[in-house]
Amino acid sequence: MQRLIKAAVDRGASVIHIKAGDVLRARIEGKIVKLSNQVFTEEETVKIALKLIPSEKDRERFDEIRDYDTSWGLKGVGRFRINISRQRGTVMVIMRVIPLNVPTLEDLYLPLILGDIAETSHGLVLVTGAVGTGKSTTQAAMIQWLNARHKKHIITLEDPIEYLHTDDLSTLTQREVGVDTASFHSGLRAALRQDPDVILIGEMRDRATIATALRAAELGQLVISTLPTPQAVGALHYVLAAFPAEEREMARMRFADSLKAVIAQRLLPRKDMDGQIPAVEILRVTGAIRDCILNLSPVEEITGLMENGREAYGMQTFQQHLQELVRAGLVEYDVAKSAAPSPSDFELEMQTLGGDVPDPTRGDVRL
Repeated sequence: MQRLIKAAVDRGASVIHIKAGDVLRARIEGKIVKLSNQVFTEEETVKIALKLIPSEKDRERFDEIRDYDTSWGLKGVGRFRINISRQRGTVMVIMRVIPLNVPTLEDLYLPLILGDIAETSHGLVLVTGAVGTGKSTTQAAMIQWLNARHKKHIITLEDPIEYLHTDDLSTLTQREVGVDTASFHSGLRAALRQDPDVILIGEMRDRATIATALRAAELGQLVISTLPTPQAVGALHYVLAAFPAEEREMARMRFADSLKAVIAQRLLPRKDMDGQIPAVEILRVTGAIRDCILNLSPVEEITGLMENGREAYGMQTFQQHLQELVRAGLVEYDVAKSAAPSPSDFELEMQTLGGDVPDPTRGDVRL
């Protein structure tokens, strides 16, 4: 089994699928492909699942488990984010690959403005996107940026812990929900008493966690977390919708004061080589954006401010970044068009822009 997993990772698998009654499959370059001819039996799949569960108590109650999250490492290969579940009464294991080394912003082709955002002294920074778009990896790269440049105490709350950070200039405390702390909410409350400069929350799942995160940002910490919204503006509505109607107005004021930036991303197949590249939308909270949050301004107004705030503030929309990726020869035109929030506007803007294709090696394109 370990040889199969290593072979999958060597072929560039980002996710490995193991299911009773099926062969080994993996997601490579965004597509699910077969990697073996052998069909896993129910007994074999159960043995694999039990091997991946770290807690003896949880292994003993395996028959009661319906959904289970954990992490697992294979020496010399990498770490894996594990989900064990059941389908049609049989066991299924999904293994999301986490590289051994924490990637840098440059490794991920992320805009370096994310480093500036990570250096914000206090407030709330959100990384958003659908499942599997690399939000946790972007968070890890931002923490790595801080760790290599600043003397801070960084606390992470994760479910499970994915990337293992090594203390550099900063000291890092990594806590796993269910192992080191009972929940994101309780871990976050405890973190406020642990002398943090930066708190990373793997996911803000409920109103209590969102409210405590806002409180931490108000108290002077930098809080970095994720939300499942596909675009940056959607994060504004998501947070406010978590509060009951009678609390929403106060929550809006607190949120407008605390929010510093929203980074939304999605992954696209690369044109020039194997692998994927992120398309990134960046919203930074300027005075004008803060007024938009307070006044419930329409999405179009916020998007316009993002488009016009590129040079001064490093903001960008998906449309703008997708255009650059196409013009740089990194993403196919049709792929970018299908990923654009408005394909018709994307097509029109690409025709209007025209001009020479910029050379990314000269710095003409900001990735």
